[in-house]
This record gives sequence, C-alpha cells and structure tokens, in this order.
Amino acid sequence: MTFHLEYPDIPAERIDKYINEQIPDLSRSYVQQLIKKGNVLVNHKNCKSNYKLKNLDIIDISYEDAKELDVIAEDISLDIVYEDNSIIIVNKPKDMVVHPAAGHNTGTLVNALLYHCRDSLSSINGVIRPGIVHRIDRNTTGILVICKNNHSHKILADQLKEHSITRKYHAICYGTFKEPEGVVNAPIGRHPIDRKKMAVNHKNGREAVTHYRVLQTLKNGYSYIECTLETGRTHQIRVHMASIGHPLLGDDVYGPKNPKLKGLEGQTLHAKTLGFIHPETDQYVEFDSELPDYFKALLEKLN
Repeated sequence: MTFHLEYPDIPAERIDKYINEQIPDLSRSYVQQLIKKGNVLVNHKNCKSNYKLKNLDIIDISYEDAKELDVIAEDISLDIVYEDNSIIIVNKPKDMVVHPAAGHNTGTLVNALLYHCRDSLSSINGVIRPGIVHRIDRNTTGILVICKNNHSHKILADQLKEHSITRKYHAICYGTFKEPEGVVNAPIGRHPIDRKKMAVNHKNGREAVTHYRVLQTLKNGYSYIECTLETGRTHQIRVHMASIGHPLLGDDVYGPKNPKLKGLEGQTLHAKTLGFIHPETDQYVEFDSELPDYFKALLEKLN
C-alpha cells in the first residue's frame, strides 16, 4: 500500500507524528519502523523519525498490506475479567504464550482470542498479534488488555508510550530489604554476550524505571513485593530486581537455578493491576486479578 502526502504551510512538525495523525491506522511506533526501513521518503530521500517537516515537503509512504492471518482460531478457555465493544481484559495463566512465535504456533492467547472475538480484533500490530497492545512473559501470570478495533488500539498504545497506564505486579524475590520501598532507574538493553537475555545496559539501553515496595517480609530470606512499572521494557522487573540483588524466586534466567522449594512453578511474577483511560468513555478504569493458587500457596508456606 502506498500513500502520497504534501505537508501544508503550517509550523514544523515531526514526520512520525504527522503521519500517525494523517493515517490513524498506523501507530507511531510502526511509522518509526517504516522510516527506519526506508519505506518513508521526504522529497524522494530517506529521513529520520525526528525530521521536522517543512512547507510543501512531499512524503511518500509504502508498506505491505496485511496478509491473511494463518494462525488458527482455537476453542481455548479464557479467564475474562471484563469485556465490551472496544476492549477485552483477560487473566493469562502460567505457561500460555501471548502470541505465536517459533515453536509456539498453537495454544497461544491469540489463538484463543481469534476464536472468542472472531473478526473483532485490531490489526495495527500485524497478522500474528491481532489485538495485542502489550505482552507479559510466558511464565508470568496476570492481567492484559486486548483491543477489538484500531481506534482503541491507537489510544491505548499512546497511553503506554506516555507511561500513563497503571501497571502493578506482585512478586516474591530473594533477600530482605533495608528500606520499605525504592526505585530502580537503570536503562535496559540486549545482553552484550547472551542475546536471548536482557541486561542493565547504560551504553545501549533504553530508559527503564521500576518502583517497588515491600508488602511482606517472608521466612527463609524471601520478600513479597509490589512493582509498579513506569516504563515497559522486556523482562524489566526481572532484570531490575536482579540488578539490585533481589532476583525473583523461580526465575532461572536472572536468578539462582533450580531452587529447592516445594510448590514452586517457575518465576513468581503476577500482573495484578491494570488501569487506563478507556478509549471510548474517556474515563479512568482499573482492573485487578487474583493471585494464582500456586502463588497464594507459596505465600502461606513462607509466611
């Protein structure tokens, strides 16, 4: 698909913002990807996302039309917290992958959503991730919002980018804290050696901020904490807590491997609270999900 735009005689504006305003179905992050790939030309030349448009600049945009979704709909039970014509809030169980990827073509949240929502899912994030605005790890449980149309998706994606969405996670971590609360402000990027991992990376990382507070000091040197995300980088809570000496219990990537604790089922991280401005009502809404049974059992055992 191609678009041809001519910038009017108005004050200078960033090109990524202007294209997003003119073609709402293209999220600003997707526009930035197109610019990086050379799919956006200004006066027949490549540009950068922060380019300030000038009077009568000619903009040419090209990208592939959405392909037919080859991910099959599957009748998989969903724990639905809330649903209306714009959004659906689900409580994701442990071991469920959010969207199809290599080695996980079936049994994902997207497979289940395609069956439940049929054709009512946003298409902004492509054919493999319909409706998906944000993700949580396979072994993380908890609450997610899915968008049923592109209008809602764009509004929520903008809120995520502006860091205005409330995202609170509960976790059990190693060690006891000297202070009841704190902030980890450390950029996160790809690990310099192990490319499958993330790491605190002050040279090539992106801004990452996690607020934490201790909910309860547990037995055997563990703590029950709440983490509030200001940003949303890959593995953010896991990386940040490990970086200050408090890796999550059960996280064998960033913490001790194979901890001997009966009832442990992988990393103890649960997306508990999610709040945002509803894309249709323009009112703040907040949703909460219960801790999974195994998590509650561990807390009782360590209490």
